[in-house]
Amino acid sequence: MTENKPKKILAVDDESDVTALLAYHLRAKGYLVETLNNPSGSIGLARSFLPDLVILDVMMPDLNGLQICRMLRADPKLKGVPVIFLTARAEEGDRIQGLETGADDYICKPFSTKELVLRVQTILRRATDGPPAAEAKRLQVGQIVVDTERHEAAVAGQPVDLTATEFKLLRLLMERRGRVQTREHLLINVWNYETEIETRTVDTHVRRLREKLAGEADWIETIRGVGYRMAERRVQESRS
Repeated sequence: MTENKPKKILAVDDESDVTALLAYHLRAKGYLVETLNNPSGSIGLARSFLPDLVILDVMMPDLNGLQICRMLRADPKLKGVPVIFLTARAEEGDRIQGLETGADDYICKPFSTKELVLRVQTILRRATDGPPAAEAKRLQVGQIVVDTERHEAAVAGQPVDLTATEFKLLRLLMERRGRVQTREHLLINVWNYETEIETRTVDTHVRRLREKLAGEADWIETIRGVGYRMAERRVQESRS
């Protein structure tokens, strides 16, 4: 790894063989890994360990992954930590629900450890990438303001809590204001994924971003069948 300090990963799954497999492969890549098979202790461990990324099984007894993800997003110290769901629930509706809950990625069991490690590396790189030196430090569209240096966003002067993915998506749309961004282009530039990854991922994140932008959400235009654009002037429209 290129960072001086190894990134920390917390893996929570009620199956010990799964967490052992994850720990083995992630530690081999230089990550510091904590695993937990009792989901009820996940938030306490996360608060003490302060991971850079969390891998969550969805279907667990007592406390499932969706509930844990919501608790992470509600915790001031953990709300920005990327989350990957790792689960046997492979239906499209399950994936959409996971992403809408606040997850950054969704990997179905049985999974390829090589693919999982690549997804982890991609998300951690995306979360830690800073803006290029020549990039504007402050972007504004309407009442939406993004401070790229501080990694902060606000609407009408009120801070907006965005995940690393949502922040990068909003920043890209604002930087390229007036230009249509295809779903495939967004996948490559925001998620660093190739275009065979499902473009529904983009739609889910845009919908979640719009919800957080509230009254300023209509600045993000849907270009039907193509992608999205940050409008040059405000146009009230029905969103899809």
